Amino acid sequence: MHIVDVSAGNRKGLSLFALIMIGLGSIFGSGWLFGAGQAAQVAGPAALVAWVIGAIFIGMIAMTYAEVGAAYPLPGAMARFGSISHGPVLGFVTGWAVWIATASLIPIEAIAGTQYMASWSFGWARDLVSDGHLSGTGMAMALFLTFALWLACYWSVALLARANNILTLVKFAIPVLAVIALIASGFHTSNFSSNGGFAPNGWSAVLTAVTASGVVFAFNGFQAVVNLGGNAKNPGRAIPLALVGALSLGLVIYLALQVAFLGAVPPEKLAEAGGWSGINFASPFADLAKLLMLHWVVTMLQFGAFISPNGANIGNVASAAYLAQNLADTGFFPKKLAEVHPRYGVARPAMWLNLGFSVLLLLTIGHSWEALASVVSAAMVVSYLMGPIAVGVFRKTKPQLPRPFRLPAAGVLCPIIFAFAACALYWSKWPNTGKVAVLTLVSVPIAALVLRRKGERDLRRQFAPAWWMVCFLLWLGLLSALGSEEFGGHGVIPGGLDIALVGVSAVGFYFWAVRSGVRAHEAGLPAPDPVLDASAPAAVPGQREPEPAEARS
Repeated sequence: MHIVDVSAGNRKGLSLFALIMIGLGSIFGSGWLFGAGQAAQVAGPAALVAWVIGAIFIGMIAMTYAEVGAAYPLPGAMARFGSISHGPVLGFVTGWAVWIATASLIPIEAIAGTQYMASWSFGWARDLVSDGHLSGTGMAMALFLTFALWLACYWSVALLARANNILTLVKFAIPVLAVIALIASGFHTSNFSSNGGFAPNGWSAVLTAVTASGVVFAFNGFQAVVNLGGNAKNPGRAIPLALVGALSLGLVIYLALQVAFLGAVPPEKLAEAGGWSGINFASPFADLAKLLMLHWVVTMLQFGAFISPNGANIGNVASAAYLAQNLADTGFFPKKLAEVHPRYGVARPAMWLNLGFSVLLLLTIGHSWEALASVVSAAMVVSYLMGPIAVGVFRKTKPQLPRPFRLPAAGVLCPIIFAFAACALYWSKWPNTGKVAVLTLVSVPIAALVLRRKGERDLRRQFAPAWWMVCFLLWLGLLSALGSEEFGGHGVIPGGLDIALVGVSAVGFYFWAVRSGVRAHEAGLPAPDPVLDASAPAAVPGQREPEPAEARS
């Protein structure tokens, strides 16, 4: 197993500024290009509330990962927490979910850049998109962008940081200038109350916009801070500060973008479209700027639309490589994937795996940004589930663990945060919830096969700490299918009652999950602790070595 030195004194890695730039750069990917337009179409002016809800949700999730990420400053750490808290099986299931969600961002950002390139005035650019989907030429361009950014990250994390700092500053300036230009062109306050009022499609549409319209997708860049924070010079300090800095700046700019979009749409265009549901721009900000005859803004947005998604992909490529590497470290992926280049410090075999996965997504279902964003957003929410649970388990099983950052009132907040995550997954709407549940649970039979090949006979013991996750996903999928029509269900469970059931049952699942983690430690299932047992031997699936007594106290 690749043991990471977590002492600050031996670090020559990323500065706090570089880590904030990585987080902000990942947050400002394709989300700002499409999110405001998609959210306005779904929720109208109440899309502003969706951004606030999304920021609060992601902020709470991020703070749980700030505690465990600062305690375990390991590259690709989000794929490791399940293994450290519950043992190899849940570690693989949750690591699989995190890897799928992160690796899927690579082709999505390439698709976003290609779609906005179609607004260029060149004939070849206009041919990149046909009927809202990538053409053959567009698919080739998306593949080229995916490979180009992958290649840029092939040599080192340091190269990533140097390139990303410059790209992020550019990406930060473009949306700010776009906001100023759109508001100065004519701001129509009547747009916020006409055509159905502030929430023309009801408040359920606001909740759906949080996950299905790119709000969660936009803020997901915080994962890059956790996954790459292990390379920081002082990760215990850098990770929480970088999370707060990146998310705060992101919220301010996203709210400004949403306000500018809502106010800049000409009232006659809004009336002609029959309200916000009819406002369907293929390239929202560029198309709006064209409508307002702001040609210099169109040019700037076209340039920014090329820079933003591909700049965000720098963090995505590196994060996905670390995640695949950690799954290989646990033995569920081939060990070859965990090999790190001695000079450049990156797991090149893992990067090849992610490149293959990106190409597969592009060639099969990656025909447009909209086609992938809602499903991938739901997958992201699944990847968030381990944050509050890991805090709860480690507080009980590892009280002596050094915690540079401690989540205040964790005993109260962690169940609430987990319930919020469950609700966000439910808001993704059926059948997206069902698709993501199935995609995540594919890892369960894979885990069983790997354990059998490793010679493990007592699968019941190994799977005991993971049944809560299996039951949770099946239960939520069932509730989503039977729930109210507002969230895509069949209407068997009426509106209001469905969300109450999700929230209350999620609290029960949280305490089941924490108890499972405590029992897993008592049974000696989790791998040697990478911080408390820094000299421990490599972990293998199914190992029966008991955990040191001090880690079970």
